[in-house]
Amino acid sequence: MDQAALEAIERITTRTRQVYDTIAVDPLTPLLGAEISGLDLSKKPTPEQEKEVKDAFLTHHVLVFRDQNLTPDDHKRFAGLFGALHPVALPIEGSDPYILEISANKESRWVAGDGWHVDGSAEAEPSLGSMLYITRVPEAGSGGDTLFANMHLAYDMLSPSMKTFLEGLTALHNGALPWLRRGQTPPARYDVPSNEHPLVVRHPETGRKLLYVNNPYMSQITQLSRAESTAVLDLLYSHVARTPLLHCRVRWQPNTLVFWDNRCVQHHAVWDYYPHGRYGRRVAIDGTRPQA
Repeated sequence: MDQAALEAIERITTRTRQVYDTIAVDPLTPLLGAEISGLDLSKKPTPEQEKEVKDAFLTHHVLVFRDQNLTPDDHKRFAGLFGALHPVALPIEGSDPYILEISANKESRWVAGDGWHVDGSAEAEPSLGSMLYITRVPEAGSGGDTLFANMHLAYDMLSPSMKTFLEGLTALHNGALPWLRRGQTPPARYDVPSNEHPLVVRHPETGRKLLYVNNPYMSQITQLSRAESTAVLDLLYSHVARTPLLHCRVRWQPNTLVFWDNRCVQHHAVWDYYPHGRYGRRVAIDGTRPQA
């Protein structure tokens, strides 16, 4: 590990631990994620609780809330504290346009989120974050964990030369790619998004730099040939997937809600529970256009 990476890790692990008065915050790892207790999400939080949850979110990027009994309206109300709700891209007719049902069973041939990714990066303004509420876990009693990767740290751990090279580069994000790579075509009613975003962006609230890559949606780095682009992107994808220090793991229990910052983390929903099933609901929050 080079000196820049060590310094980046030291800045995080030696920071003064914030004191919270209305909630308890227990980090999942020294570098990413925290479990929050002392808060009933079925009730409107006090202004002090709301402020402390928002502070914890910007600090830890992934928040885990256990033993929550939430109606769809409770779920949407909590998400609404962070901004306008982000509509589902392909809602089922008659369903709530802001709630995406996440379901897998023995009939599934693939599951959403199985692979490292950011949600909806092909959109002009990808979501701020997502709140996934799992109510049924695999019958086997294990499996179905979700992994998260800290993209601030993914950038910090790159060599100075690589950081310099990536600055100013942009990549095309195509919303049709997940279908095309499975040999399918997007539904006719899907208005396929396609946008160009920088590879290095700043978090809109903290100003910290992060690596903004996304395997399922990225087609090519605009300023490079296709062969050069493939080589660079494969290197960056491997860096995210194969550097355990970037990761935290959430083990699901029934009635757990996890809220992650889609602007600065990737996630991977591990599909290791076939033929068992899992069910939950996801609500997302409007974001802004990624800025260099």
